[in-house]
Formats: sequence, structure tokens, C-alpha cells
Amino acid sequence: MTNVDVPPTTIQRLPIYLRCLMQAQAMRMPVINSLGIAEMAGTNAAQVRKDLSYLGELGTRGIGYDVDSLIAHILKWLGLTEVRRSAIVGYGRLGSSLQSYPGFEDRGFVMVAILDADPEKVGQRVGDIVVDPIGDLERIVAEKNVEIILLTVPAEVAQAVADQAVSAGVKAILNFAPVRLDVPSDVAVRHADLSVDLQVLSFHLNKTRTTDS
Repeated sequence: MTNVDVPPTTIQRLPIYLRCLMQAQAMRMPVINSLGIAEMAGTNAAQVRKDLSYLGELGTRGIGYDVDSLIAHILKWLGLTEVRRSAIVGYGRLGSSLQSYPGFEDRGFVMVAILDADPEKVGQRVGDIVVDPIGDLERIVAEKNVEIILLTVPAEVAQAVADQAVSAGVKAILNFAPVRLDVPSDVAVRHADLSVDLQVLSFHLNKTRTTDS
């Protein structure tokens, strides 16, 4: 079964299940059932079983899933057994924070390039990486085999930079700019809008206060 056959909502939940399974592995749990995964993931057992069924015949009825085997299966299915070469485009505060986050390499995402439009930042050394100008994006993508772009540029230039990345052959973009990108259908885009998440949290706070009053 290919990724195309799997609902987008299931794909979004698989990394959550993976995180839960790794927690179970750290607790030295050899086997876990769908209820155990569901309780850790904040969903229900039926949803877990349905989601995992898209990945093939996994687990043993009445027993559960072998934790190590299921982790390996999800890692392979998500393509996390390969090193994903990534680049940060826009080296401001957010870009700097992302570059220093150690969790990327733990999951196989290696930062191989940083690009920025500010002449004062271009040429700076960040660890083993030298900041390149955004104008060289296509060359950098080709030379360093960049697969994923983390886009942290201002909203007004995000589409233009995304167009450059697509032209260079990039097929995956994690967009932190507060704007929707128009890209070809074969390019995967994930929009990470922290302001939206904060507004949703504000809604839940307001709802709780209204209920209590």
C-alpha cells in the first residue's frame, strides 16, 4: 500500500504514535496494545487500529504490537530510515532556534545549508555551515542535494522563495511564514503557524472560563 492510499489525518497521527512507541521502548515495554498507544496518544483504540491497518497486517490479536518491530515499521514507512538533507531559508530568530534544535538529527533530518538575504549574515559561520545568500538557493540545493526547505522568511517574500525552491527541484517545504503557498501538486507543504495554534489555545481557555462562570 502506498502513501497515496492513506488519509492525510492518519499520516499526521503516525508521528504521534511513533513518539508514544519510543516512550514505551524507553520504559522497556516489549509489547503494547492499541489501548496503550491510544492512552499515550490521546485518542481511542479503534482509531489506532484503523490507522495502523493502513500500514499492513501488524500486531497479534489479543496480544498487541511488538514495540521494536512497530517502531522500525513506522520509521521505514515514513522514510525516516534515510537521512533527509534540509536547509533553513531565513536566518532570523526562528531560523536560529530551528538550527540549534537537536531533535532534527535524532529523526534523521540533517541541516546542510542556511540561507539569508541580509548581507551582514551571509558569510557567517554557524557550526559547520556558512550562511549563503538566498539568491544562490538553486545552486545550493543542487550542490548539497537538499530535499527539504524550512522556510522562515517574511510573508511578503515567502512565495517568491518557495518558487525558487520548487524551480530547484525541492519537493518538500515546511513553511513558517504566515501565508499560504501556491505550489505544484507534487510538492508537499506543511504550514507551521504558531499564531493559529495560540489562538486555538485561547479559544479553549475562554471556553473553560465560560463554562465555569
